[in-house]
Amino acid sequence: MVKMRLFLLIILCAVSLVSFGQDYEKDSFETTAGKLDITFIGHGSLMFEIDNKVIHIDPSSREGDYTKLPKADLILITHHHGDHCDATAVDQIKKLDTKVITTQLAIDKLGFGQLLSNDEKTLFEGITIEALPAYNLVHKRENGEFFHPKGTCNSYLLTIGGKRIFIGGDTENTPEMKALKNIDIAFLPMNLPYTMTPEMVADAAKAFRPKILYPYHYGNTDTGIIVDLMKGEAGIETRIRKME
Repeated sequence: MVKMRLFLLIILCAVSLVSFGQDYEKDSFETTAGKLDITFIGHGSLMFEIDNKVIHIDPSSREGDYTKLPKADLILITHHHGDHCDATAVDQIKKLDTKVITTQLAIDKLGFGQLLSNDEKTLFEGITIEALPAYNLVHKRENGEFFHPKGTCNSYLLTIGGKRIFIGGDTENTPEMKALKNIDIAFLPMNLPYTMTPEMVADAAKAFRPKILYPYHYGNTDTGIIVDLMKGEAGIETRIRKME
């Protein structure tokens, strides 16, 4: 009876692991610090794993069951909106020593976190984290306010094992983004009316030329448009993953 229970437990664990693999797409990259695994949770939610460290970016319960995902050593939150800053998801992956880096409005919402303002940088376990301004240039609410006013939201530039990775958060094709250099991987949002059109994403990508472009946070936007716009751009690979 004990052997049968043990056998059933092993089968259940195996099914759980297969299910995790089926639920989320994952890409891997070799770095000087070892293999970097990027798991595409959905929308603006990502998970990075490297050197036995887990980094969650903009965790959202709407996108994944965070009770079943690895606990975080580091959580990066780009801004305070609910699809990027979800207290429930944060609590489900937060450990006693988890570092949460975010904006002032997100800290006000969560009640904790380390502030990293626009144009500031910090280090975490050998990873350089730079906060860049994330904001709208065009798209506004009905009252005339930008969805993301300048100075309230972050994009993040991470340097991990020699790889420079840009995570846009909610932003448009700002001068600060277009001035980036030597970017290996870029996540650029493509969701109207809050962030960019495919044309804006293409404009930014053609300016700073990341080696790999991931359009993300794209909602109902036709990803085929950005693929077409980026055809023939030597040195830029556009990858589409399930990040509605």
